[in-house]
Amino acid sequence: MQFDEVVYKIRIQPAGGLLKKKTKSEKRQILNGVSGSVYPGEMLAMLGPSGSGKTTLLTSLGGRLGGDLTGTITYNGKPFSNAMKRNIGFVTQDDVLYPNLTVAETLVYTALLRLPRTLTKAEKVNHAEAVIAQLGLTRCRNSIIGGAFLRGVSGGERKRVSIGQEMLINPSLLFLDEPTSGLDSTTAQKIVSTLWELANGASTVVMTIHQPSSRLFYMFHKVLLMSEGNPLYFGKGAHVLAYFSSVGFSPSVAMNPADFLLDLANGVATADTNEDEEAVKQSLVKAYKTQLCKVVKMELAVDVSLHTSSNDRMLKGWSNTWLDQFSVLLRRGIKERKHDSFSTMKIVQVLIVAVLVGIFWWQSTINHLQDQVGLLFFISNFWGIYPLFQALFTIPKERMMLTKERASGMYRLSSFFMALTIGDLPMELALPTVFYAIVYWMAGLKPKPGAFFSGLFVILYNVLISQGLGLAIGAVVMDQQTATTLGSVIMLAFGLGSGFYVQHVPVFIAWVKYISINQYSLKLLLASQYEYDQTYNCGTNQTFLVRDFPAVKSVGISMKGTILSVVVMAVMLVFYRLVTYLALMRVGVTRK
Repeated sequence: MQFDEVVYKIRIQPAGGLLKKKTKSEKRQILNGVSGSVYPGEMLAMLGPSGSGKTTLLTSLGGRLGGDLTGTITYNGKPFSNAMKRNIGFVTQDDVLYPNLTVAETLVYTALLRLPRTLTKAEKVNHAEAVIAQLGLTRCRNSIIGGAFLRGVSGGERKRVSIGQEMLINPSLLFLDEPTSGLDSTTAQKIVSTLWELANGASTVVMTIHQPSSRLFYMFHKVLLMSEGNPLYFGKGAHVLAYFSSVGFSPSVAMNPADFLLDLANGVATADTNEDEEAVKQSLVKAYKTQLCKVVKMELAVDVSLHTSSNDRMLKGWSNTWLDQFSVLLRRGIKERKHDSFSTMKIVQVLIVAVLVGIFWWQSTINHLQDQVGLLFFISNFWGIYPLFQALFTIPKERMMLTKERASGMYRLSSFFMALTIGDLPMELALPTVFYAIVYWMAGLKPKPGAFFSGLFVILYNVLISQGLGLAIGAVVMDQQTATTLGSVIMLAFGLGSGFYVQHVPVFIAWVKYISINQYSLKLLLASQYEYDQTYNCGTNQTFLVRDFPAVKSVGISMKGTILSVVVMAVMLVFYRLVTYLALMRVGVTRK
């Protein structure tokens, strides 16, 4: 891999939110013409203090940084491509793993998704087992990963699992962002030793590291030192002290070379506190440009074919078929989310509400038409709000995983989307079915199979549409708090516009009923219980048409209205999921 004069700028927006002054945004340069190269069999370490730009550079080299990025970055002399990202491993600083999966399950599912279709399932599983043994994870292979509120494996073991996911594909180029962050020196030594062995196997390893021990430092083949986006040194790790000594900066006492380099990057040359830090930094930048820059440029001019392997391991297309991807993602999703979807708390919650509703509307008759209509509206409203709020958090929770895996080219977005949608259906449809069966019997609704099943169809139809709306809001907003607020406002508007609370809605807001899920589902529930010419007795020996009852008339029951409601809800079902899919297309998109 070679990179020449890499420059990256970001636009700084003025603070103040809605009350901010209308001032022109400014651009800030994060990377200032960084160049270098690293070849198979080499391990490059990027050092520098926090804010020096090393993570930004690593992300840009890994093809995961968009925006105002200029310069030349090539891989075996070729630019970044979608095929390239399937052969590059990238380990982020924060371990993005599913907390409820075990170590073995995590690596096996990754192997099934990333390894080529030419291998059988058994061969992929065996490859995952080999990586588990290589990384020393055998002892904890059946332990869950865990998370912030779930006890699991240790931090070092979690980091090794993240590295193992990338090692599965035997990457020709592996990027790691702070792989030793937060780990003790022994664990850090084990991880870097594993990476050193990987580099010796003809792979290229590039990492950022904050403050390595001296033992780790001497394992790096090349070192890139950065300060405030400027390169201060690029070259062999063994020559770094000699170079800085030649430009007038030597450690006053025997010390860890990494500590000395970080002191220089911070502008601290000696123990003399009166020395101007900015002057030291500028002196080092100038020294790099006059002495090292030409050497780096000469190395970039070397024919890359002299260093590349003759064994072409490039995966040109998707590793597996759409069906294989869907199958693995579905099984993984069900195993990860079953603890939440099939939670005892959720089941008990729905059962309690069902029993309470049945008690309040116990054996209601058609002569109490207002009560029955109110019951149908409550059912429609409840099974609009409940699945929506369950779905609101699905996409935001999956965002980091989707970003990571899409950036690696693991699967098609369509296979992920279908697996996510179908994986949640069993519990999404089972709970409303049980709820409706309990309420229907206790409330004494129309005792005919046709009425029961048509009403159940409406409830499940309503659940699917509301779930789709929740997924769409979550995917578009990508923030749980904002999505909750937006979802609450939308469902409140749909409920008010359904025609049950207010029959005489002002013209300027009456359009809400045409997009209200509640209005259409209530119309269908009324049609499942009452005939067009059905009458009721309000206790005065007089009969009245159900369709003329105010709460029913404002919604309406007719064959034409029933067909229209089914069609409109079908459009909503497709539309909300289409919005979700389009919103997901922007997640994990990297530069071409």
